[in-house]
Amino acid sequence: MSRRFFVSLAACAAAAPLAVTAQPATEDWQAIDALTATIAGALGRTATPVDRRIKLARCPEPATVSAIDANTLAVRCVPLGWRLRVAMTGSVGAASPMAASFTRPAPSAPVIRRGDNVRVTIDTPSYSIGYAAIAIEDGRVGETIALRGSDRKSTLSATVTGPGAARIDN
Repeated sequence: MSRRFFVSLAACAAAAPLAVTAQPATEDWQAIDALTATIAGALGRTATPVDRRIKLARCPEPATVSAIDANTLAVRCVPLGWRLRVAMTGSVGAASPMAASFTRPAPSAPVIRRGDNVRVTIDTPSYSIGYAAIAIEDGRVGETIALRGSDRKSTLSATVTGPGAARIDN
């Protein structure tokens, strides 16, 4: 009986430190900052660091970083469904010859064609909304084009930001 007591006590003592120190793994922001800095550098910009107070579950695979527009990067964890926006500073395309290929296509080629599906966004400091629309006309980056939403009768206009993407300025 006393032997069982000591075995149980030893098992509890061995498990106790694990229970006390076990915490959900949170994302490694240093790695994310390094990745966003590399992408922003390729665009000739500087990425602002991610706020360390944000606590997100660690992504089981490497997070992806993509340019939303000339001023913003998106950090995404597809398996867990979280996304962060990272602001960029500095003049657009100043440092890198590669930046032009990332920020804008050839000026003569439309990046949106009539009938294309377009992701339309409205961004403010306090919220961001995105929805699908269909292009009514061709458009180049920086041009304002007409789009049709889910209601065939209503149209809206938005500024083309890239292939399949447009923004409504507020």
